[in-house]
Amino acid sequence: MDFISLALCTLCVIVIYAVSSIVYHEYVLRQKLKNIPQTGGYPFIGLTFEQIRLSEYERIIWLIKFMEKSKEGIFVQWVGRTPFVVVYKPEYLEVILSSTVNITKGIPYNILKEWLGNGLLTSTGKQWFHDRKLIGPTFHFSILDQFAVVLSEKAEILTKCIERKIEKDSGKAFDIFPLIVNVALDIICETAMGVNLHAQKTTTTYASATQIASKSIIDRVLQPWYWINSLYYLMPAGKRFKSALDALHGFTTEVISKRKAERRLQNNLTLEVENENDEFDIGNRKRKAFLDLLLDQNAKDNAPLTDNELRAQVDTFMFAGYDTTAVAMTWTLFLLGNNLEHQEKVHEELEEIFGDSEKPASVKELSQLKYLDRVIKETLRIFPSVLTLTRELEEDVKLDKYTIPKGVNVAVSIILAHRNSEIWPEPTKFDPDRFLPENSKHRNPYAYVPFSAGPRNCLGQKFALLEGKIVLTAIFRKWKVKSVKTMDAVQYGSSFILRPIEELPMYFTPKK
Repeated sequence: MDFISLALCTLCVIVIYAVSSIVYHEYVLRQKLKNIPQTGGYPFIGLTFEQIRLSEYERIIWLIKFMEKSKEGIFVQWVGRTPFVVVYKPEYLEVILSSTVNITKGIPYNILKEWLGNGLLTSTGKQWFHDRKLIGPTFHFSILDQFAVVLSEKAEILTKCIERKIEKDSGKAFDIFPLIVNVALDIICETAMGVNLHAQKTTTTYASATQIASKSIIDRVLQPWYWINSLYYLMPAGKRFKSALDALHGFTTEVISKRKAERRLQNNLTLEVENENDEFDIGNRKRKAFLDLLLDQNAKDNAPLTDNELRAQVDTFMFAGYDTTAVAMTWTLFLLGNNLEHQEKVHEELEEIFGDSEKPASVKELSQLKYLDRVIKETLRIFPSVLTLTRELEEDVKLDKYTIPKGVNVAVSIILAHRNSEIWPEPTKFDPDRFLPENSKHRNPYAYVPFSAGPRNCLGQKFALLEGKIVLTAIFRKWKVKSVKTMDAVQYGSSFILRPIEELPMYFTPKK
């Protein structure tokens, strides 16, 4: 046998062995998962091509319809050769989310690491425990009180933007979402990094880069061949993603660098660093941003974070606290604009607490807004900001008669849990009284998890609720809103965040 023939035979043996290993591995995995309800699909490709053909909205509706048909609280969805065990039954969520062992995030978060590094959202094991302990004190309630001043300032700018929009459009309905996105971006930049971005006054590339990066990640999750970095970054989609990441990382890196330089000057020379032409408007502030608090904590830590690790934490806070709050506030306006009787109750409560006062709402006054609190909770039930959480199991997990083996990805579907008709009758009906104490008393707490639950619950949930209350209060103290589109007519989708994928025009009429 000549050398070429030998080489070809060897290559054939290697290929046959590799293919056989792949086939055997998938066969073994399918056997282990065969007792769990399946969504269908084909070997090696699963439902990949079927899902790609669907729009973001159609994918969500497909999942909801499968849930309504299955009723088991669990099913397997194959993406290529990778199974995702989807769970939505409260008892199953409790097992997964309360675990202190199964805290490793799944495949979508591995892709997200290219954006967020090993920040608190994506890290696991000892690093996650260290970072959680380091960052936790920065969310103390007394610090949130300081942030309330920033939130009120930005909410006041928003009301002026709405006034100009009403005047410009002569009272016609307009899409509120872009304005809410801008106020949320202004808030998160100032509270997270001490940066006055002026997003409500000028166009910013940060928002567009965020949207490109978010959508790119979802596209990658649904297309397994995009999981190979060397291939992905040669393609136009990969180049767009890389460009967006460069913009996001460049922004955060420059802010951290400027802030650290300023702190050195303040500590050593007691000088103020100001540059009136500075795009980022970083100066000596009495209020401390999340970055300042993190740098304070980091200076005291035995294993301080490196510059790249600091950037990862700030990027994580920006990602987790920007779009999530923007969509929550927008959906609240949309739902109240469709349920005017509930909006009237909000106005009555505001009248009772504030009367004719035009002063910004205090934290104490906000704590008295019990009905608005239930309204926001019901909004987050119908439209949870985050659609799905994933865990890659570190050990086998038993859920009733089902056993999920170690290494498999579990997808905790928040939207399915929140729209499960067995827990929530008429799940798409807007009813804030579902969250009255007497109506919540016997409900499993894991039936409602808009901020996750267990050891990896969202650290920023109090901040998010405070932001929502301040901004919505500022709006409803001035206007009544009416949505043009109804719940049945609006489409929404998820690029990690459950966003409207079409305009949400609303009428704003003066309250008095």
